[in-house]
Amino acid sequence: MARRGDLLATAQKEAGDDTVAITCDVTDPASCASGVAEAVEELGGIDALIYTPAISPLVRLAETDIDTWRRVFDTNVTGAAIVTAAALPHLTESGGHVVFLSSVIASSGPPWPGLGAYAVSKAALDKLVEAWRAEHPDIGFTRLVVGECAGGEGDAMTQIANDWDADLAAEMVTMWLQRNYMTGALIEVDDLVNAVHALLQTGPTVSPSSVILASRPGRS
Repeated sequence: MARRGDLLATAQKEAGDDTVAITCDVTDPASCASGVAEAVEELGGIDALIYTPAISPLVRLAETDIDTWRRVFDTNVTGAAIVTAAALPHLTESGGHVVFLSSVIASSGPPWPGLGAYAVSKAALDKLVEAWRAEHPDIGFTRLVVGECAGGEGDAMTQIANDWDADLAAEMVTMWLQRNYMTGALIEVDDLVNAVHALLQTGPTVSPSSVILASRPGRS
């Protein structure tokens, strides 16, 4: 499920005939409920939910307005909770898994200047995983902490930095490099997919609460 129908159609074509493409806006509870219902109808149930949506505006904390905070939390945290709640009866029935993509910015290192709102939201997402695990131990909830990733090509390229101010980005990237936050050790998309697939093979009662996926320096 995703919001952009045109990109979904392309992804569905590449993935094959057994794929179902469903449009969904994770900031809209009605859209989340209908998206999950359609998935259940098309697939006959839900065994796993992988939550990947996130936005990351580049803005200093002192200049982050209320609308930006709301957009970040609506997508990165509240949306994750709403979609999971909608899928919960089906995940309980299947003894399924939920994997939330998190970030080293929130979980394994200091917040990066300019990405404070994103870091705070991902820290909240990490706690959300623990809360779900406490209330529903029969479902495997895991946060997958991801380091720097190779960006992909064409429609698969990340769009997270598309709206960044170029001058501020140049300033922040320089600072990130000076502080050694950017290692240059990129995770390949295939490695991320394989890590998610491996998590889905574990039993829900033994699934790890947290997995860190970070490439070693010297790899690319």
